[in-house]
Amino acid sequence: MPSDLPGAGMTQPKLVAVGDNCLDTYLTSGLLTVGGNALNVAAQWRRNGWTARYFGAVGEDPEGDVVLAELAGVGLSPDDVERRPGDTAVTLLRDESGDRKFLHESFGVGENYMPAPEHYAVIAGADWVHLGTNANKDLVRRLVADHVPFSIDVSTTHLALPLDGVPLLFASGPDEVDKPVEPLLTALRAAGARQVVVTCGRRGSYFDDGKGVVHAPATLVDVVDTCGAGDSFIATFLTALRFEGRGPAEALHTASVAAAQTCTHLGGFPQKPRPIPEWLPAKYASFITDAQGA
Repeated sequence: MPSDLPGAGMTQPKLVAVGDNCLDTYLTSGLLTVGGNALNVAAQWRRNGWTARYFGAVGEDPEGDVVLAELAGVGLSPDDVERRPGDTAVTLLRDESGDRKFLHESFGVGENYMPAPEHYAVIAGADWVHLGTNANKDLVRRLVADHVPFSIDVSTTHLALPLDGVPLLFASGPDEVDKPVEPLLTALRAAGARQVVVTCGRRGSYFDDGKGVVHAPATLVDVVDTCGAGDSFIATFLTALRFEGRGPAEALHTASVAAAQTCTHLGGFPQKPRPIPEWLPAKYASFITDAQGA
């Protein structure tokens, strides 16, 4: 392995992402990609040369087949993904000048995902675990009780999960310059998160560990799609701060660059977008009809 790759000359840390996956369906362009916060984070780790696994669930449907095929393409094991009766998560999106407008979001069988016992044993033994958005509350509490090093992305639902004892929290904050970020940082740490990262779009990102607040500006690019930019930020920040010995300011900057790169292509990680298959519009006909009429 070349010396500039992660983990060269050392034992690679065991990284695990747990939770959401979905098919991001772009109605404007007629294309779909595979995504979801937890899956995107694991995919970015693998692309960056880290040892990583992803645990989640898909339905026993054609959508699940697509998700499993795509994650296998980035080196993640389909055997770590449970197939359950029901639907795979699907998000219907419309593009508005590079920004996503969510028209429908179905969490499918991955909602409130709790890993099987054999998978939890792997998760509990990891060097770092990342939980995707809409994580299972009982799983959060269990990881805290078992002293597992982990992070969560709460996105904009800042206080929906039990945060007491959570080692590291990611959240989305205001990108308007006239709205202070400090009250949100304070509230999240008061809820029990030990360290907090808040990303604020073009305004940049903030890190609060209780000793002080560090800010890094955003990296600006011509945006193709913002889907998965925050997930790339998370994957890069975690490895930079925890396993590459970088300080918070440098880790934020490195993560900002990674997020910007993700904005230059469709989907949360590089993949060949697929044409929307015929069975999907039929399954979600009412939502698509409403979206086209909006």
